[in-house]
Amino acid sequence: MMHVLRTAVPASLRPSLEALQERMLIGSLRAALREQGLSDLYERLARSGPDIRHQYTMHEVATAYAETKVRAQHAFQMFMADKALQRVRPPAAQPLTVVDIGDSAGTHIQYLQALHPDLQLRCLSVNLDSQAVAKIQAKGLEAVCMRAEELSKAGIDADLFLSFETVEHLMDPIHFLRDLSHVSHCEALVLTVPYVAQSRLGLQHIRAARRESVTPENTHIFELSPGDWRLAFQHAGWAVAYDRIYRQYPRRGPLRLLKPWWKRVDFEGFWGAVLVRDATWSDLYQGW
Repeated sequence: MMHVLRTAVPASLRPSLEALQERMLIGSLRAALREQGLSDLYERLARSGPDIRHQYTMHEVATAYAETKVRAQHAFQMFMADKALQRVRPPAAQPLTVVDIGDSAGTHIQYLQALHPDLQLRCLSVNLDSQAVAKIQAKGLEAVCMRAEELSKAGIDADLFLSFETVEHLMDPIHFLRDLSHVSHCEALVLTVPYVAQSRLGLQHIRAARRESVTPENTHIFELSPGDWRLAFQHAGWAVAYDRIYRQYPRRGPLRLLKPWWKRVDFEGFWGAVLVRDATWSDLYQGW
C-alpha cells in the first residue's frame, strides 16, 4: 500500500509520507506490545542500558522505527527467556551457565544481567561472524567464533541455551538440534523464529534473482510454521514445554489493518518455544 502511494505522489511529498508510515508502524508495535502484555518489559529493557544501534553487523539500527521494532522483539525474546528460567533457575548462590547461540552483540546477556542481578550468571556467546564476536568481547563478555553446529563437538555445555532468530539461518537445523539435545547438563533451550502460517524456504535472494553475495546473517534457509518446527523439535529430541506467538500488530483496533503490510514486507511476528529434552520420538529414528 505504502509503496503504491510513494510512487503515486510527487517527490516533494514523499518525506512526509515516509514519516507518516514510520509513525503508523511505531504505533502498530506499541499497540501490539500493550495488547500482548509486553509494554512494561519493553520499558525495562529500554532503561537497562544496552545500546542497540550496532545490534547487527550488516546494518545499523538508526531510526526510531527500527529501534522500536528491535527492542519490541527483544522484549518478546526476554519474556521467553524468563519462562525458561522458571524451569532452570538454580538455588541461591549456585551459578547458572547460559550460552547464547547466534548472539550478534551481547545484548541479551546484558539484559539477563540487568533483569536478574541475584543470579550468578556464567555466560558465553557464540557466533560465526568474527565481527560480532569482537563486538561482544569489547563489552567485556565472553564469546567464541564458531558455527552453531560445532557446539557439541567443542564440548560447550550449559544449563540454558538461548537461540534467537538463528535456526532459520542454519543449513542443517535438525542435526544441530539433535546434537544439542545430547549435551549432558542442558535443562532447557529457548528459541524464537519468524512466525509464518505456512512453511516455506527462505532464500529470498534466489527467489528475487539477485545475483549477489549473501551471508548466514542475512539469509534464511528454512522458514517453518510453528507446527512444522514442533515436529522438527520432536524428531531431534526435544519437547515444547511452552510456546507463544508475538505479533507486530494489534489484533484489535484500526492498526490491525497493518497485518498484510507486516506479512508482505517483514513478518507478522515471531514464534517462541521453551524446549526440554525428550527422546520419545528421536529414539525411534534409526538413521542418525
